[in-house]
Amino acid sequence: MVKYVREQDEKGYEKFHRTAERIDKRDRVILKNEEERSVFEEVFDRRTLMTLYDLGNRGAFSYLNGVVSSGKEARVYWGVTDQKTDVAVKIYLTSSSDFKKRAQYVLGDPRFNRFSKDSRSVAELWARKEYTNLEQAYNAGLRVPKPGVFLGNVLIMEFIGEQGVPSPKLADVEVSKKDYLTVSMAIKKLYKKAHLVHADLSEYNIFKLHQEIILFDFGSAVSTEHPLTMQFLARDVQNISNFFKKRGIDTTPEEKLLSQITKERSKESEASIVES
Repeated sequence: MVKYVREQDEKGYEKFHRTAERIDKRDRVILKNEEERSVFEEVFDRRTLMTLYDLGNRGAFSYLNGVVSSGKEARVYWGVTDQKTDVAVKIYLTSSSDFKKRAQYVLGDPRFNRFSKDSRSVAELWARKEYTNLEQAYNAGLRVPKPGVFLGNVLIMEFIGEQGVPSPKLADVEVSKKDYLTVSMAIKKLYKKAHLVHADLSEYNIFKLHQEIILFDFGSAVSTEHPLTMQFLARDVQNISNFFKKRGIDTTPEEKLLSQITKERSKESEASIVES
């Protein structure tokens, strides 16, 4: 366990110390080989640990349970608040934050025109970017994880799932024509009302909680003012169309759907997404 603390009030320190002990104890159980332990230590480096300490003091969470999602760029933990509410604690890995891989999703987006290219700054930018995108989408009425707070390279948001088990993704469940139409409408609403394009949409970042469709993983999402907006939007539409076609579901021709999404608002209804 990391043996360092920041000098603050005694009560606040003890609370975090207990949280860190829980993490360390859980680490011994969950992480079964040296490679996994090494990754865990990268996540909880000195500055990240202090960020978690600050967030814990703010009441963003009380303690962390195990990993619910792990990728090359971030890990998501199941957190619990003092009110026993589940939250998702997403930690962007500073060791994996390669600006070159992410540059196309940042350069040209007027909301993020000042940034540094060192790995920690990129991780922190991505946490801020995902929070901003979630807030925009949520405020526009999209069903996305409700954003909570971000600090440094850590983002806290609504946990989509039950009792610490994340909801299944579209890729892992049965889907219907209704699901296709719901996703298509969400892409349009995201573009029209939130002024965003997801830019990385697929069956792997859409939850299906019971019958509810929930888009997530908004780190790559860009403003509709981004110069590559149409390229990203076309890719999102193609990914979704290909997935549902493979499941035997009729889809709207991609060019037609793109036209419906992007055409200027006049007397059109939001229900203008039509079946093929």
